[in-house]
Amino acid sequence: MKILDGKQTSNDIKDELAEKVLQLKQAGKRPPHLAAVLVGNDGASLTYVGSKVRSCEKIGFDSTLIRLEETISEDELLDQIDKLNNDETLDGFIVQLPLPKHIDEEKVLMAVDPEKDVDGFHPANFGKMALDMEAFIPATPFGIMELLRRYKLDISGKHAVVIGRSHIVGRPMSILLSQKGNPGNATVTLTHSRTQNLAKITRSADVVVSALGVPNFLKADMVKDGAIIIDVGITRVPDENHPKGYVITGDVDYEAVKEKSSYITPVPGGVGPMTIAMLLQNTYLAYSRKHL
Repeated sequence: MKILDGKQTSNDIKDELAEKVLQLKQAGKRPPHLAAVLVGNDGASLTYVGSKVRSCEKIGFDSTLIRLEETISEDELLDQIDKLNNDETLDGFIVQLPLPKHIDEEKVLMAVDPEKDVDGFHPANFGKMALDMEAFIPATPFGIMELLRRYKLDISGKHAVVIGRSHIVGRPMSILLSQKGNPGNATVTLTHSRTQNLAKITRSADVVVSALGVPNFLKADMVKDGAIIIDVGITRVPDENHPKGYVITGDVDYEAVKEKSSYITPVPGGVGPMTIAMLLQNTYLAYSRKHL
């Protein structure tokens, strides 16, 4: 069993980006600029956005955090997005989800300029990705594919099972795994809450990507020996014995499943850091399309 170390890999990517930013500055050019819009005070969102801002600072990107009250109206938020769309000093921005219930998330995501949609959530980017065209790929699936690439894992002709069909992870993941390329060319089964005999399907998989959000869902008896296990789940589970009062737990019963796997991502330290690294990569791509 080998660990797919997302923390180390993400640091490698950040180092590569930092070198590119240094070269830009030496050439008298401004660095890439990423903005994040945060509505309300959700604890997990605050932590995540804070990590993004610190990552920008670490590699020399400009970053802007726009904090808005939870009571902001939908129209006011859309006005803010319009300003960001038209800000020439800004290369990309994200709207941190979830949004308050009185705001239509789909309407907000549709309002983002596809050329600044570094989260890769806009239908224009999703559609281009599905058609093998140049696009911003959603950061989490992009990060998983980059992990597979950097660890030189050949999945061509292998059976990959994706658990979960969200637009953010599961569905784009199923498309990317099946596309021509390296990594790619897998035969993909996309499973979800209505899938029957799920354990039978996962036991046939050479690669399992679990993006369900249910702690310790994937048990050892659900995977075959030598499988590659990618755990996208990240859930705060209450734990009175932990200083923070909770532990971060993935979808995979890690201690049991790691004994059967050939490669596995830990939680934390696996897919999570890669998501932020690829968000930065997308921002650099947005910058380079217009300025390089």
